[in-house]
Amino acid sequence: MEYLPQDSLTPQQIVTELDKYIIGQNEAKKSVAVALRNRYRRSRLPKELQEEISPKNIIMIGPTGVGKTEIARRLAKLVHAPFVKVEATKFTEVGYVGRDVESIVRDLVEVAIRMVNDSKIVSVEYQAEQLAEERLLDIMAPYPKKKSAMPNPFEMFFNNGQNNNTANNSSNTYDTDMQAIKDKREILKQKLRRQELEDDMIEVEVEDSNAMNDMLASMGMDDTNGNFGDMMSGFMPKKMKKRKVTVEQARKILAQQEAEKLVDFDEVKQEAIALAENHGIIFLDEIDKIASKGASHGPDVSREGVQRDILPIVEGSVVKTKYGNVRTDHMLFIAAGAFHVAKPTDLIPELQGRFPVTVHLESLTKEDLERILREPSNALPNQYAQLLKTEGVELIFTDEAITLLASITYDMNEQTENLGARRLHTIMERLLADIMFAASDYQGQQFVIDDAYVTDKLHDMIDDRDLSKFML
Repeated sequence: MEYLPQDSLTPQQIVTELDKYIIGQNEAKKSVAVALRNRYRRSRLPKELQEEISPKNIIMIGPTGVGKTEIARRLAKLVHAPFVKVEATKFTEVGYVGRDVESIVRDLVEVAIRMVNDSKIVSVEYQAEQLAEERLLDIMAPYPKKKSAMPNPFEMFFNNGQNNNTANNSSNTYDTDMQAIKDKREILKQKLRRQELEDDMIEVEVEDSNAMNDMLASMGMDDTNGNFGDMMSGFMPKKMKKRKVTVEQARKILAQQEAEKLVDFDEVKQEAIALAENHGIIFLDEIDKIASKGASHGPDVSREGVQRDILPIVEGSVVKTKYGNVRTDHMLFIAAGAFHVAKPTDLIPELQGRFPVTVHLESLTKEDLERILREPSNALPNQYAQLLKTEGVELIFTDEAITLLASITYDMNEQTENLGARRLHTIMERLLADIMFAASDYQGQQFVIDDAYVTDKLHDMIDDRDLSKFML
């Protein structure tokens, strides 16, 4: 299966697709588009030359809420590439907290495994549904068991040769029962296909996923990351339990079980590792928080230590996972941070050298915020309108209301903490709180959100925002 359609996506087309969801930040969009296109260009080169070309990792510099994470996430989604986001601060404090740095790569491989496995399951979906239907029939109308052909010597002795007649009668009875069951199964099959039995209750066997965890817990061991449990499951048979469900639920459960049997998991692992190695994207957020200025002492020692731990992964190394060894040489790393206090040059030189592309994202202007509310496919006003539409409530935003919302958001960002576009979520929740709370009572009604409505609902925020910067 072809996961990455870079051959049909030029950098200009990639930027055009990103423009549907992200306003402005053209420099950052161009940088990630070129980095993505270079992957396709590398794949067209001879094998020996492919190994020599490493991805041009990117550092995005800009305040919160301007689109750094969204650009990386949308890029990965656009080309169906495995993507993980991790905060660099996760590994800081005085000493390390949480898992080791290599867990970033393990998480990426898990994402790739899920992506490949899901695509394989989709490819065998029809076949799995047919097999699930047969298993449903086996539960609802099982075939009769044929008696053993081996004669009982005691019966032969006491029956004095009458066993032949008994065997013939038994065979005739079996044939009659078999025909009756076949007829019953055919009737049930037609009913199942017409979905007439969806609410009937039946018993199915499902895997008891808690059995292993319970066993480990009873032994005083905690399977925190799942590796030990997965290793043990290879040596121990799966424990099954019976569960009573409707026919509709049973069909889904059995289809999933049959699909997993049809998929070759060894093939899934090989494809997933190749996908993660050549097309994986790792987003390192808040990288400015691990930059240290001047002499390293106190908490700075920990920050520099985290940088040195991240360095081998970015440079290219082999990480052991439960699916096999994974190379990080050709993964794309995108780092991001506000860099209000520290600067990119405060990172250790070795790490700086591994991020040759630096792009600056600008703070959002009032016009940008207004465009964010109007233009993207997933614009917030449209999201709320669709949500309320499910309860029969129509929501209409006027142009004046959109302009006023953008103005309020911009002023609050300027006078308090600058949260970028994230503050729009706070404003919209406050604006529509009453309608969303009582939406079930407003079925069939239409609400026009104009500038008067915005002023009425947000008047306290408008009046108090000048004083808010002086409040603790």
